Amino acid sequence: MAVAKWNGVVLAESDAVKEIEGNLYFPPDSVNMEYLKETDTHSTCPWKGLANYFDIAVNGEINTDAAWHYPDPKPAAKEIKRYVAFWKGVEVTP
Repeated sequence: MAVAKWNGVVLAESDAVKEIEGNLYFPPDSVNMEYLKETDTHSTCPWKGLANYFDIAVNGEINTDAAWHYPDPKPAAKEIKRYVAFWKGVEVTP
């Protein structure tokens, strides 16, 4: 069971994560979206497409742009559509 935690709170847990380029992507239904708020930040990957970012808010603390997903990925990355990955101090254990 893969788990993503930050500031003492479980953000996501799943047996169905997908690992791409060293990042674990959690299925949308395994993510506690109450802690995530979409931001205006975007990045582009040549083969995955446009990523949208989330701030994580837990116990009054904000971790800016600490999660991302591909809402409409390119065909090569269609398996991670809307799957969420974490970084910036979020503890992710496989």
